[in-house]
Parts: sequence; structure tokens; C-alpha cells
Amino acid sequence: MNLKQSILTNLYKEIIERVSVGIHAVDYEGKTIIYNKKMREMEAMDGEDVLNKDVRDVFQFQENQSSTLLQSLEQGEEIINVKQTYFNNRGVEITTINNTFPLRINGKICAAVEIATDVTKMEKLVRRNLRQTKTDFTFEHIIGSSIELKEVITLAKRATRTNSSVLIIGETGTGKELFAQSIHTESDRASGPFISQNCAALPDSLIEGMLFGTTKGAFTGAIDSPGLFEQAQGGTLLLDELNSLNISLQAKLLRVLQERKVRRIGGAKEIPIDVRVIATINEDPIDAIANNHLRKDLYYRLAVVTLFIPPLRERIGDIPILVEAFIKKYNQLFNLDVQGVSSQVFQFFESHSWPGNVRELEHVIEASLNLLNHEQLIEFHHLPYQYRKSEPKQHISTESIEIKNNAKTTLLDQLASFEKQYIEQSLKKHNNHITNTAQGLGISRQSLQYRMKRLNIKI
Repeated sequence: MNLKQSILTNLYKEIIERVSVGIHAVDYEGKTIIYNKKMREMEAMDGEDVLNKDVRDVFQFQENQSSTLLQSLEQGEEIINVKQTYFNNRGVEITTINNTFPLRINGKICAAVEIATDVTKMEKLVRRNLRQTKTDFTFEHIIGSSIELKEVITLAKRATRTNSSVLIIGETGTGKELFAQSIHTESDRASGPFISQNCAALPDSLIEGMLFGTTKGAFTGAIDSPGLFEQAQGGTLLLDELNSLNISLQAKLLRVLQERKVRRIGGAKEIPIDVRVIATINEDPIDAIANNHLRKDLYYRLAVVTLFIPPLRERIGDIPILVEAFIKKYNQLFNLDVQGVSSQVFQFFESHSWPGNVRELEHVIEASLNLLNHEQLIEFHHLPYQYRKSEPKQHISTESIEIKNNAKTTLLDQLASFEKQYIEQSLKKHNNHITNTAQGLGISRQSLQYRMKRLNIKI
């Protein structure tokens, strides 16, 4: 190595060591070969803890996540602006925004390098602010102006006048718990407790005791403990994802609802209860009953008031309002001044199917704002990695665009007309069979019936 090359090599080393971003490189085996000062500070580790060691032996990653360094090494792809949360060798949580690149020699991947920005403090600040956020939701917190959503809100408001059971039906992320809390908050039971339990979160052996309570000596380790029905006395009990509850426990639940009394496990005393029960399910009740996920008698007992929350893909017109609300929320949390999204991002939002519904949209906005620096618009490259894998697709033909532009009626009238024609054609195709038509359209039976009523479609 001549003098000039030696100077350059030392200069590169010095630059890597002194830059204000973390730099971490691994060889083709996944062993660390470069680990600069900023990276050591971010991860609170010494060089000897990491250098020449396999990153899988040093760091731990959250469930369903892996090292972006190893992903880039194995897949040979650049991974840009991806947030990653992981733990160092002492279990300390670290959150970074990473840009990761594979390095090739003669076309063969020989290493990968990651450039990381530390956002750990911001992540903790957001979590703390969210914990301090008031959780007494009302109908004013439900965002949207679509006819479909407004009709559900109107029905839910009527339900606040009584103590009848309510069954809320909707896909994951549609805001079922928000409706449940709003009903409680604006009812006469608002001064009483609001107790929520996700029935899918715990095994049957635990959730039975949590629901009905336990008596000391009922089983090994059992103590006198009130169940959720007793804790919710005078208030409201929300049973989330009720269709995940074991059928045998649903029978016990039905008995409590009918008799308005609860008996603790191992106890002999019947305890009177004054509790309003709101339940949610995330599938069509007809399918839930047919698949033995929900007892028919329990369904009829709960469905005194039934609310169907439309999925986001069925109220695309609410997306601009939701985006504006979520940007405002995270602007305050992150101390940013983002003004909106680009036309490309908005086009993608309109074409995306949103399987996670409103919750998914909120997570996309939050993740995107994490990747902004000083920009005021969310661009397509700010979206989370899984959304950037494919460019937004155009779903509208040139002909339909021309018709829309030349039409004298409003866009809403055009959409309603198209929707009516499409449903009528689908009904005709399926010989007016409601269930088969709904399956063909990819919506629930109840949603189809609601649309037929709204569009005045008769069979």
C-alpha cells in the first residue's frame, strides 16, 4: 500500500468513526466488521462486545422481526427508512431508523452495511404521552362523515338511552371498542366503571376465573377474588372478540345474562349483578354460529341492539378526514409540522384494501412521520417498507375517468349509480342468492342487505 492509499484508508476510518449516524457492517457470515462510535453510543455497548461476532448472538429482536442487516445480506436488497426495535446484550431496548445496503464484489454479496439514526427517546416520549392521553371516549371522537358511519353512530346514540345488551360487529381495527366506550360514556352508567376484557387474550382456564371470580380453595392457589362482572357493578362490561370465547364458557355467560346473577368458581352464593354487557365480534354472526364460534342463543340474547361497523374499504371517503386527524395527533406527539400527504400517497391510500382498517391507517401515518426529517408532506418513500414494495396501482380505466370528468352529476351520485349497477349485476349472476352474492362481492351478508336497502334494490 503506497502512502496515498494509506492516508485515504486512515481518512475513511476517521470519517466512519466521527460521523453523527451509526454505522454497522457485517461480512457474508453475519459477523460484525465495522461498528462506529455513534453506533456504540446508541446501543450502549463496547466494540469488543460486537466486533467479529454474529449479530444473532449479540442482539435480540422483537417477535416477527429480524435484523435488517441480515435481511439485506440474505435478500440482496436495499432496505430504506425502516424502523426497527431490538435489545442489546443487557436487554436494553433500542429503536432506530435504518438504511441498509448489500455490498457486492464481482456480482457476489460479500457484506452489508447499515446506517442508523437513533429514535429511542422519541419512541419513549410517544409512549408516555399516549399513556397520559384521556381514555373517556365519546361519539365526538369517532372520525368520519360517510353515510355508512353516520347511520351506525345514530343507532349507537339511541342505545345510550337504555341498559339493553349491545352486540358490535366489525372487522379488526374498525373501532368497535371506541363505539363501546362512547355508549358507556354518554349513558346513565357513565359514573360507573367501564371494564374491558379481550376474550382472545387469555386461555380458558384463566378467563373463566376472571369473568366469574374465584373462591379460596376452589383449586390449588385459588383466592377469594371478584370477577369482572362484580368489578363492573353499576357500569358496563365490554367482552371484546366474544367469538374467541370457548363455547362451554359462552353457556355460563348466557346463564349470567339471563339470571342477572353470578356465582364464583367454587362458590355456592349467587351474587346479584347490575351490569350492562357490550360484546364485539370480528366476523359475520351467521358465519360465527355456523362455525361453532358463537352460540345461537347467546347471539340472540346479546343482539338486542346490533351495530355493524363498516370496514374502511367501504367508506373510502372518510380517508382524507382520518389522515388529517392522525397527522394532527402525531404532529403534537412528535412536535412536527406535517401538512398532509402527496398525491401519490393519497392515490395509494384510496386503492389499498386496508385489511387492518382504521387502526392500520393510523399505524401507517405514525410510522411515516417517524421517517420524516424536515419535510411537510408524507411522500411515498416515507411509507413503511411493506407498503413500498410495490408502486400504487391504478384501478380506474381511462374510459371510466373520461365518463367521470364529463358527467353532469356529482361524483357521489356517479359512485352510487355504479355501486347499484354492480350489486344488481352480481345479484343476477348469483340468481338473487344473498349469501352467495355477498361472498362474491367480498362483503358480509348484513353489509349487502344494508346497501340494497340504501340503494333501493329489490329482488
